[in-house]
Amino acid sequence: SHEQLLKMMEERMMDVEQKLRLVKRLLQDKVNQLKEQLSKNTKADAMVKDLYVENAQLLKALEMTEQRQKTAERKNYLLEEKIANLNRIVKNLASPSFNS
Repeated sequence: SHEQLLKMMEERMMDVEQKLRLVKRLLQDKVNQLKEQLSKNTKADAMVKDLYVENAQLLKALEMTEQRQKTAERKNYLLEEKIANLNRIVKNLASPSFNS
């Protein structure tokens, strides 16, 4: 009976040890998975920061381009007004000479 009890205890211990090894392996797999995910998240975070900086630079460049376009449009409008005025002056200068 004592030997039988001892044998049962030994079998239970072996069973518990086997289950512990299994749990340890599962935990190690989970640790590896989480480490890999952390690495991916770190890379993604760096990419997001880079994109944020790049986006800010692109917005600034777009703002400057739009400002240049507005300036060019203003200059173009003024040039068109000058051309129209010059055409009027030429027409007025030409009119009397044709009449005389």
